[in-house]
Amino acid sequence: MHVLVLGGGVIGVTTAYELLKDGHQVTLVEREQDAASGTSFGNAGMIAPGHAFAWASPRVPRILLRSLWRDDLAFRMGFSADPAFWRWCIRFLGECTAERARINTQRKHRLCTYAQSVLREIVAETGIAFDYSENGLLYLHRSPATFEHGVRNLAILRDLGQEQRVLSAEQLVELDPALAPARDKLAGGVYAPTDATGDCRLFTQRLAAHAQTLGAELRFGTTIRRLLSDGERITGVETDRGTLAADAYVLALGVWSPQLLSGLDKWLPVYPVKGFSLTLPIGGNHVPPSVGAVDEDNLIAYSRLGDRLRVTATAAFAGYDASHRPADFRVMLAKIQDILPGGADYTRPSYWAGLRPMTPEGTPVMGLGRQRNLYFNTGHGHVGWTMSCGAARITRDLIAGRKPAVPLDGMTLH
Repeated sequence: MHVLVLGGGVIGVTTAYELLKDGHQVTLVEREQDAASGTSFGNAGMIAPGHAFAWASPRVPRILLRSLWRDDLAFRMGFSADPAFWRWCIRFLGECTAERARINTQRKHRLCTYAQSVLREIVAETGIAFDYSENGLLYLHRSPATFEHGVRNLAILRDLGQEQRVLSAEQLVELDPALAPARDKLAGGVYAPTDATGDCRLFTQRLAAHAQTLGAELRFGTTIRRLLSDGERITGVETDRGTLAADAYVLALGVWSPQLLSGLDKWLPVYPVKGFSLTLPIGGNHVPPSVGAVDEDNLIAYSRLGDRLRVTATAAFAGYDASHRPADFRVMLAKIQDILPGGADYTRPSYWAGLRPMTPEGTPVMGLGRQRNLYFNTGHGHVGWTMSCGAARITRDLIAGRKPAVPLDGMTLH
């Protein structure tokens, strides 16, 4: 079967690779000149089933309200005249109950755990190097109150089998000496030893190159304009370089997926939430972290990726605007220097912002819609890197008519 994969981020490339392993003819279409040039470019680098919480929770509406007059919070709320924005927000608020947060977290964790096992298989099969570290991840708390709440909150993942270790400030420093200067600023933390880090962009680009050696056709620099349909099936994809046709199609375009689907199916509840990242060089005189971490009080994440420190923060509801300026990074730069004062060269930051394709539930949309040959693999939000390989394997199984290893409850359009 000939399958056309629409999108060249980590979701599209892993899907293309999985389909090749099933013997399909695969063509991947991406408007940028290389893989992982959009949302996959500068993410936190974390492969984190140990942090697979749904964003929608009872405390988030209060945070969003406060963000209207404060610029130092992890969430930033903006307003938009876009009807899709308000429709998404209404559904998101409906997910902000304790029960819905529990269900969505369980579903996210199940997919993230499965995806991590598939990633390990791919690493073993291909030998791809991407600054991969399996040193686990730390979830840090600065106050006794947030520490107590964090440990209590993590119980939902522990009950699902997630390995966790509660550590004092002294034990945190023992595990990662880079935290020594911040010992007195930490109340404690939780260590998830099975979590990992790695450079998503490097992985995606190298896997794309490997897929090409296996026979994949990679059409970079090709902009998709619209899907062509006869009502029941997709018959082709119109691009700026002509029309492409295949037997099956995979929609893996992240935040751009709803626009392409418009008029062909019901509303696709995927909306952009802008994230910001800093990449900082590490030199011989620095003391970088050996374990990636999340500063839970400020929702700032950091990972060491070879000779670079990647720092990410902030979820801004800003529509499709991915622009940024140095002032947007002021708070996160100050916070990371506070906890890792010698971690990297903070005078040489590289700034980046990208659009996370969020669903109100925090789980992706997969499977079929009305068009019986169009498969969804989109809406992975802030954990697309974590979920990617598992979502790709599930898509491969669905196209082959096999039952996926993970149930798709709450993760389909219909």
